[in-house]
Amino acid sequence: MSGTGVVAASLTAVTALLAPGRPSVAERVLLAHDDPEGYARAYADELEDRGIDGPVPELLRVALVDALYAHGLLAEFDWKEHPEEIRARLRLLDSAPAADPWALFEDGDLLLPTYDFLEVCGRRYREVGAALAVIDLESDCYPVVCLPAARAGELTELAGRAGIVVHAFGV
Repeated sequence: MSGTGVVAASLTAVTALLAPGRPSVAERVLLAHDDPEGYARAYADELEDRGIDGPVPELLRVALVDALYAHGLLAEFDWKEHPEEIRARLRLLDSAPAADPWALFEDGDLLLPTYDFLEVCGRRYREVGAALAVIDLESDCYPVVCLPAARAGELTELAGRAGIVVHAFGV
């Protein structure tokens, strides 16, 4: 399989893992892979909100983040987000675990800076069988997804094959 084929197959697997039953997520991400200029035209308004005005090297990552966000499968946090806001938005994810990890938090956890709080969230989520992972956009934000804990390593590997860095929190 060619390098392009490996990337496309990996992107398809990543979207199947993070957005099961939502083929439009894969279609959108694969458009960014197969036709970056077409993607930039089709999603010009969203890209403009990110300060992007055409095909850029990080387009696949941005396409993945934006497609997952559009389907309620990703929450994006600023580097100085308040823990209560993080907590509220993680609860809204379609992929949030059925068991409530928030009962496991301690009072002091809500005083932590964003990255540290997300690390604690990752540990607490693992205690209920879920994982939180960040898709690295090489910026000062944290696009976070939730998935079964048993598949977090698989996500990291698949995304890596597509040139996308994913880091699981709390490991």
